[in-house]
Amino acid sequence: MNRMELQKRIFAYSAVIPVVLIFAFLRVVPIFQNFLYSFFNSTVVDPMQEFIGIENYKELFKDNLFLLSLKNTTLFALFVTVFSVGLALLVAVLLATKTALGGLFETLYFLPVITPMVPVAVVWKWIYDPTYGLLNYCLSLFGIKPLGWLVYPDLAIWAIIIMSVWKVIGYNMIIFLVGIRDIPDSYIEAATIDGGNKFQVFRFIILPLLRPILLFVTIISTINAYNVFTQVFIMTSGPQGAPGNAVRTLVFDIYENAFRYFKTGYAASEAVVLFLIVLLLTLVQLRTGGKER
Repeated sequence: MNRMELQKRIFAYSAVIPVVLIFAFLRVVPIFQNFLYSFFNSTVVDPMQEFIGIENYKELFKDNLFLLSLKNTTLFALFVTVFSVGLALLVAVLLATKTALGGLFETLYFLPVITPMVPVAVVWKWIYDPTYGLLNYCLSLFGIKPLGWLVYPDLAIWAIIIMSVWKVIGYNMIIFLVGIRDIPDSYIEAATIDGGNKFQVFRFIILPLLRPILLFVTIISTINAYNVFTQVFIMTSGPQGAPGNAVRTLVFDIYENAFRYFKTGYAASEAVVLFLIVLLLTLVQLRTGGKER
């Protein structure tokens, strides 16, 4: 290695090391601290107050609120991932051909993504309002009686799922669009010349070539869905929210235990379980989705 090459490498590493250290301090170290705190009867003031081993983990699976939160989060993540990925892929295929209005539709689909979650949740809470909501007004035009979308437990979780899917479709769509437009036109033209229809071109040309992007989008969507909190917190609070803990999710339960009841050790054990679930699902998706067929 000559002197010039050595200087380039020293400069590159000198530029990267501070960023890596900051990332480790803000993201990696707290993860290990959380694992440590989960073995203690911790409080905000004294996070290592009393070592209790795996007692927090034993208590978790006896806690009906935790089990309900796990069930709601899994249901939410499953449907949000399936519908947000499936619908985004469909929209991307429809918009893949460059047209005069293609850019406009792409912008309209992507606007919800760049809009902060809090105002979006507030607007959708008004849309679902049982008395003055836009959704019930539209349904009344067809003679359908108004419904308490965020009041009844059986409806509330689905109402939040619909809003969450609408919020993330644009992000997944853009990623799929990049992948589809990167496919050489010669592949599609060759398939068309051989007599393939649009569905066959999608099934045998576009979809196999999109497999790495489809895997990435599915993993990211699953991780984000399991970390749902803001829309649940905003849309179910107040008198028009779902009663009790009908739509309680894991992150919401962690928040309640850590910052309302100050059971930080117990909340840390919940966070560890959430981390392990997401890690396991990611590894399974990488294992199954990364295989060549």
